[in-house]
Amino acid sequence: MRWIRTAGRGLLVLAVVMSGYVASGARADETARGGRGPLTLATAGDLTGYLGPLLRGWNRSHPGEKVTLVELPDSADETHAQMTTDLRGGDRGRFDVLNIDVDWTSEFAAAGWIRPLPRDRFPLDAFLHPVVDTATYDGRLYAVPYVTNAGLLLYRKDILDKEGVPPPHTWAELERDARTIAPKYGLGGYAGQFLPYEGLTVNAAEAVYSAGGTILGGEGTRVTVDSAAAREGIGFLARGIREGWIPRQALTYKEEESKQAFQDGGLLFLRNWPYAYAVAAEKGSKVAGRIGAVPLPGPGGPGTSVLGGSNLAINAHARHPDSAARLIAYLTSGPVQRQVLTRGALPPVRAALYEDPALVRRFPYLPTLRTAVLTARPRPKSPHYDQVSLAVQAVVQDALTGRQTPGQAVRRLARELDAIARG
Repeated sequence: MRWIRTAGRGLLVLAVVMSGYVASGARADETARGGRGPLTLATAGDLTGYLGPLLRGWNRSHPGEKVTLVELPDSADETHAQMTTDLRGGDRGRFDVLNIDVDWTSEFAAAGWIRPLPRDRFPLDAFLHPVVDTATYDGRLYAVPYVTNAGLLLYRKDILDKEGVPPPHTWAELERDARTIAPKYGLGGYAGQFLPYEGLTVNAAEAVYSAGGTILGGEGTRVTVDSAAAREGIGFLARGIREGWIPRQALTYKEEESKQAFQDGGLLFLRNWPYAYAVAAEKGSKVAGRIGAVPLPGPGGPGTSVLGGSNLAINAHARHPDSAARLIAYLTSGPVQRQVLTRGALPPVRAALYEDPALVRRFPYLPTLRTAVLTARPRPKSPHYDQVSLAVQAVVQDALTGRQTPGQAVRRLARELDAIARG
């Protein structure tokens, strides 16, 4: 995930804290007792610095509960590795509050690394409904949604308008336009994130889901991927690489590389997170003012995005769990969630913000994103999610590069996932 910097909101941070999340002078003396005290918050690298001002606002008003931000690598895989290494160490570890990918919740909860949370302490009813499911495991709440995300199809509006065609709503339309229109303008047709890392798992899952398939069921206990829908979804991506309307360069793309290719005017269509739209629309971008966004297409109509984003969880051995819960309540409050969007271009979890006229004017993709989030599905839930994702990446890469047919790849993936499920 990436985000962009938006300046000029520091006074609002302080006003938010003073209006409802400040520990008064009388409370300050209590912070050393009853689970209150200083904290560390671990997160993937904040490339734009939006989070620092939010935490400085908290620290000014909570002198006995100051938060130290620990930035890990911006790669999800590397962040996961560092967090799990620390958590496996037992005792207290370095991190009190963890900003975790939505798909790590089940793994961390099953391992006993994060503590269950009381539902009535957080305003879950105010959140977009699908995001709450990403924070649960085995029927219990183990984290609180912080930001959400859903993949969108970004497109060159100027070119499609010139050709007199609407943005694609089906795979056939996407393939046709990528094959016939893109070459006329010297562009690559379509790209996603196809390097073998977590992004490839996301793109593969979206293709399978859009075709009506699934990968796992029952909290990871049932393997469901061996289906005609999975073969159709993986086959769609493999055919694009083979026939060239997905450029082979896309096999090296993560989020940032694919965003840059689109922003530099090299692609007609791009699957990416909303941050890519926000960056590409900025003044100075080669495609500013010439782009649009629609939900991902599927075989016969709108497709299904994978639900992205992150959740805030508390280390099972946190030094000050009450302060940790208070910090999470602050970061997921309505006014601060507004700044998560305006400062960082990160999609908030608060449903009301998607209907705010001022925000929609500033972020015109919000209605489209809301629709995508409400119809999105999580990646396969599993206490062994890291192994599941690695298996998906390896197998799908072989299908995309032609080392296996989609049918062979799906059957192999079913076998590997069955071995993982059996432990």
